[in-house]
Amino acid sequence: MLILGLGYTASRLAMRLRARGWQVTGVRRAAGPDMLAFDDDAAVLAAIDGATHILSSVPPEGDGDPVLARYGGAIAAAPASWVGYLSSTGVYGDAAGAWVDEASPVGRGRRTARADADLAWGALRPDMRRFRLPGIYGPGRSALDRVREGKAYRIDLPGQVFSRIHVDDIVAGVIASFDGPPGVYNLADDLPAPQNAVTEAACGLLGLPPPPLVTLEQANLSPMARAFYAENRRVANGRAKRLLGWKPLHPTYREGLAACLCEEAGTARRIVPVMVTNP
Repeated sequence: MLILGLGYTASRLAMRLRARGWQVTGVRRAAGPDMLAFDDDAAVLAAIDGATHILSSVPPEGDGDPVLARYGGAIAAAPASWVGYLSSTGVYGDAAGAWVDEASPVGRGRRTARADADLAWGALRPDMRRFRLPGIYGPGRSALDRVREGKAYRIDLPGQVFSRIHVDDIVAGVIASFDGPPGVYNLADDLPAPQNAVTEAACGLLGLPPPPLVTLEQANLSPMARAFYAENRRVANGRAKRLLGWKPLHPTYREGLAACLCEEAGTARRIVPVMVTNP
């Protein structure tokens, strides 16, 4: 597999595939072991031509998609048997808390470049797989970390709900699609929920009191964090279940946060030296 963009999710996928014996080549800004530089056209074009599976996880920059701009033609003509793109459920925009599925209109949200890239990838090849992802969390990147760092909030916005997905469930969905039909797939868990509920669950797991309930103005969030609360929707995942045979291992944030805590504890045990005192 050739993966363009080795971020949090794609790196987790690469790790899983390598553990299964796959040869995985990544593309990032700088070259490294099993890693090509994005601007090394000759090497990247050769990798595109030689890959059986190609995935882009690179988000748009400005008004365009850098992968499509530089390598779109090569990917369109590539002999790969599978091509995928990690997109976002932000393409659906605000649904006032209603459910959205893969047939819902796109391009109504605040991130029009994301929607444009999603549609451009869909038009690139007839065998494209596009994965629309909600809020991604996992070990080292979850409400547990925000609570530990004192950066968790509980915002007083009744009726505000979000969908989310554990990173390992994205990995499982992408792998399941290797033998599934092309198309668009929402990969989300089974329980859209208020962010406050997730924060409270994280506090419970850590044995800490939840932060106070505040208004959006009192929270003094960054523009990016504030924009997170500008949209309200529930993401349906039935198509991936029906066509890919996929189902989330972490069906709600409760199981997902508990799994994060267990994995982080295991990592801590592996890296903390054991002190032995001679008798």
